[in-house]
Amino acid sequence: RPARRLAGALAATALTLGVAACSDPNSVAEQAKANPDAGYVAGDGSIVAVAPGDRKEPVTLSGETLDGGTLSVEDLRGKVVVVNLWASWCGPCAKEAPHLVEAFDETKGEDVEFVGINYRESSKETGRAQGEEWGFTWPSVYDKSGKTAIDMQGKMTTQPSTAILDRDGRIAAVVLGPVTTQTLVGAVEDTLAESD
Repeated sequence: RPARRLAGALAATALTLGVAACSDPNSVAEQAKANPDAGYVAGDGSIVAVAPGDRKEPVTLSGETLDGGTLSVEDLRGKVVVVNLWASWCGPCAKEAPHLVEAFDETKGEDVEFVGINYRESSKETGRAQGEEWGFTWPSVYDKSGKTAIDMQGKMTTQPSTAILDRDGRIAAVVLGPVTTQTLVGAVEDTLAESD
């Protein structure tokens, strides 16, 4: 049943994003295509699920957070972890933000942790203010240099991107582009169910 729900969500997301991309030549994605040197890479919201037997080694994401603390996903082993890459200058990230907050609320208490990557932000202060405005209550690693692309095994190649890590810290699924609440919750539930 969760797989069927996820498949339906994926189809709806693909249709919605496809229509939106075709109907708005002034969108951030279209502007980025016209100016590839701006540093923005668009994603279409497609999800790639990785079967447990095909997953690589656990990711090693760690770093200083926007609030001055430190975070390592290795400390979250045993939980399903949602890793979302975002930036204040990313238009699709702003549109995605309410969906992330809803998914966070829906999966609270289910052995799930959310972690952000504040990507190529001008300053921690800017990232912290934007995260607070969007309602992000989870920690975000500050990544001015873009080094998290290596930490996340090169799988998070657009802004925004979202990866779901299984309980062993391996990438179970990746969404390139904005994710919807339904798609994200479905992917999290599917990953949780693997160990039930």
